[in-house]
Amino acid sequence: MQSLMISFLNDKKQEITDSWMDKIRDLTDKPKEDAVFAQDFQTASIEFIRLTLSHIIEDKTTSPAVHHFIEKIFHMGWTLEQVTTGFIAFKTTFNECLDKAGFAIDEQLDLNRALEDKLVALYKTIVNKYTERWEKTVTLQKTALRELSAPLIPVFEGISVMPLIGTIDTERAKQIMETLLSGVVKNRSEVVLIDITGVPVVDTMVAHHLMKVAEAISLVGSKCMLVGIRPEIAQTIINIGMKLNSILTNNTLQKGMEKALEMTNRKIVRLEGRE
Repeated sequence: MQSLMISFLNDKKQEITDSWMDKIRDLTDKPKEDAVFAQDFQTASIEFIRLTLSHIIEDKTTSPAVHHFIEKIFHMGWTLEQVTTGFIAFKTTFNECLDKAGFAIDEQLDLNRALEDKLVALYKTIVNKYTERWEKTVTLQKTALRELSAPLIPVFEGISVMPLIGTIDTERAKQIMETLLSGVVKNRSEVVLIDITGVPVVDTMVAHHLMKVAEAISLVGSKCMLVGIRPEIAQTIINIGMKLNSILTNNTLQKGMEKALEMTNRKIVRLEGRE
């Protein structure tokens, strides 16, 4: 039965390829006149059908071939749903060709079972590789977001600023702590301004994290200043009973910067005759 299926696929390879591509093209939601998409679709489709037929006929799927195909469809934005649709369309096309070939019912059933086993094995391989690729991308994105979520910016000698935007959870608070401690030592910062203008909510947990950060900064010989404290945040801090005695505060980054310059024996001077 295996040899019969291989012989049949070899004879009908072009017919199966053309019919399969027509089915997939009709299912896509991309505009047919999109020339770039059409070219990418053509290339990826040919590679998909070649990979599938190679797996069935030659009884092997090389890792480089699968990896190359996954990279291509991943960058094209194919989803696992589209990959699944491709396999279903291939099986439908195969059955249509079987009906036209005039095989007996028993032979058709045996060929279908043999094809099912091959397709399931290949499908599992592609799904696993696709999932690995997706997880790798997500991990890289998380790393990039962590690095961007708590940047420490040296603005003057001895003065650094960390602007925070968005909510602060335990994981992010840990990242803030690590970035601050390493950055303060690296930049030799005497004063660190943490700007929470973009932090929407300061609750007990956030205030607790800020206290821990201030304590850690003081242990490495620097001073911490919290700036960007809006009236509603100040009220929240009072309501929850948190005392920020160890942290200097200012309502704006500008005022905080002026204070930080004073603390490092400097100040901003307006020159006469200049605007």
